[in-house]
Amino acid sequence: MVNFEKHILSNGLKVLVHRDDATPMAAVNVLYDVGARDEHPDRTGFAHLFEHFMFEGSVNIPSYDRPLQFAGGENNAFTTNDITNYYLTLPAQNIEVAFWLESDRMLGLALSDEKLSIQKKVVTEEYRQSYLNQPYGDAWLLLQPLAYKVHPYRWSTIGASIDHIHNASLDEVKAFFSRFYHPANAILSVSGNVDPEDVFRLAEKWFGGIRPGEYNKRKLPREPDQQEERRMTVFRDVPQNQIYLAFHMCGRSHVDFHSADLISDLLANGESARLNGKLVHDKKYFSEVNAYVTGQLDPGLLIITGKTKHGIDLREAEDALWAEASLLVNERVGERELQKVKNKVEASHVFTESNMLAKAMNLAYYELMGDADLLNRQVDAWFKVTSADIQRVAGEIFSEKNANVLHYCVQEG
Repeated sequence: MVNFEKHILSNGLKVLVHRDDATPMAAVNVLYDVGARDEHPDRTGFAHLFEHFMFEGSVNIPSYDRPLQFAGGENNAFTTNDITNYYLTLPAQNIEVAFWLESDRMLGLALSDEKLSIQKKVVTEEYRQSYLNQPYGDAWLLLQPLAYKVHPYRWSTIGASIDHIHNASLDEVKAFFSRFYHPANAILSVSGNVDPEDVFRLAEKWFGGIRPGEYNKRKLPREPDQQEERRMTVFRDVPQNQIYLAFHMCGRSHVDFHSADLISDLLANGESARLNGKLVHDKKYFSEVNAYVTGQLDPGLLIITGKTKHGIDLREAEDALWAEASLLVNERVGERELQKVKNKVEASHVFTESNMLAKAMNLAYYELMGDADLLNRQVDAWFKVTSADIQRVAGEIFSEKNANVLHYCVQEG
């Protein structure tokens, strides 16, 4: 159980605090309700661009990292299709430094043509290193537009085209910041050896005077139900062929999400899971397999992947993956196998929640979903899933017309 207290400032900033006296440290997390799905189709990659930009110095603080390091802290950030998340840890006695730094960059970044030019180069280099020069690095750049035709999940956080960042003007970047990076569109969460009332006081002191801005009211297009299988084959300089099967599924808040999550675990969570046991160890079609859900707020994907061993026919290997998925549709999973998977999920959840930073991050994320206390109800939600739920949801997901298939092949010669 992660106990917490909550306060909302008059400008809309939500503040969540979990007190943990067992550590001398504190974690401060700022979640902005903006991700790649909020970008204009002709100007993608902006949320990720700001993941970098937010460390370039703010109006009153030219260097973000230096004062944080002097206070004994460290920081990082990440961007998804749904959110942009900034986090730091430091000794709890120095927590006001975190409020000073985070509030000033929310108040206003030191945006300039020179800094924009620098970040364009940084993002371009990241695009080359992480997506183009990395084996299988562009797989998601191919899968997302294969699976999504209307919804903005069709592009990755790096953007639909690197040219969108190249061609971005300073005015466009400023407008994006003004629209999304303000108190009414943010959640501040703190975990560690802190007093909640002190945190609320500091939040009011450092964030209370920032103009609220307008909450981001989304009107995103709904992805139509897929009516036929989609396929793509590409050839790249990679050591092994890899198969990707991507199936549409529900969003993170849907009642069936936990069933879909457990389906992916039944297939590939651990060496004794179905795909590993049968297709890696017994039949030896694959050197490695995986299955997971994207867990996005809007309807996401359940992914099954496998790297085939040399000499294995790709279609035969794909049929083997389909056969294992179909078993979950045609036969109810045994209670013992299902319980084993639930126990693994519970253990992983409990382990994660022992981490101070993870608690701060998750409180903010579940608050974004509508209620931070959802964090404390996740294990119950997994344990309520029945074998009948697994079979029903598997039947909805694993249909040929719902499949997006990518064969990522070794380039010969």
